[in-house]
Amino acid sequence: MDFFSIASGSSGNCICVGDSSTHVMIDAGISGKRIEAGMNQYDYTTADMAGLLVTHEHSDHVSGLGVVSRKYHIPIYATAGTIRAIRSMKSLGAIDDTLFHVIKPDEDFVLGSLKIHPFHISHDAADPVAYRIENDKSKVAVCTDLGYYDNNIVENLTGLDAMLLEANHDIHMLEVGSYPYHLKQRILGNYGHLSNETSGKLLSKVLNDNIKHVFLGHLSHENNYPDLAYETVRLEVTMDETTPYKGNDFNITVASRSEVSQLVVI
Repeated sequence: MDFFSIASGSSGNCICVGDSSTHVMIDAGISGKRIEAGMNQYDYTTADMAGLLVTHEHSDHVSGLGVVSRKYHIPIYATAGTIRAIRSMKSLGAIDDTLFHVIKPDEDFVLGSLKIHPFHISHDAADPVAYRIENDKSKVAVCTDLGYYDNNIVENLTGLDAMLLEANHDIHMLEVGSYPYHLKQRILGNYGHLSNETSGKLLSKVLNDNIKHVFLGHLSHENNYPDLAYETVRLEVTMDETTPYKGNDFNITVASRSEVSQLVVI
């Protein structure tokens, strides 16, 4: 299985996951042109995608959905609440109703050689999910846009070979920054985003000997720095006395908002 990020951040998100026979795109929050260019870097095309998995309807996850769906007619998979919200977004233009496929949290579905497991996350959207994707040899997950984690999320991130995990903000930068009070409270709340510290705590609970790579994703442009996210997450893992792992025991990189990540092959 291979795994790469075309864009990840508060300004747009698009991830590609697949194996030799089936690939899927997770979110289309950037332009169709950027998505295609990102795919091309690793000799894929948008038309190669067996499905487009939507986490939720916020614009940084769906702004390119209309263009991609009209040009390539890729099936779109999302929860019923997310689909209703997308259909109400005039900015996306017309999307063929036959492309939408309703999924349910915690119910598996299959696309080609991939088994896909959506699981519920806490975010201020209609019915948001994260995704665990596996074939007969490996498992990966994309988990961003959550205000907190619980046992169900820990369980869904356990036993993975690779993941993209949110490390959205540094708490101090957010608290002293220019955002209005209500927006700060939203981000810090149970339906907001994971801080660097909380991301590190979650990661320390799900590390295992088989993890090949961890991407840190969905970084805030205003309230985080890539190096800060990287060092904070590593430190949280190292300081956690309940895990045998240290921050230097696994490969970790920050997924960029503007550049395609390395290709992780599992």
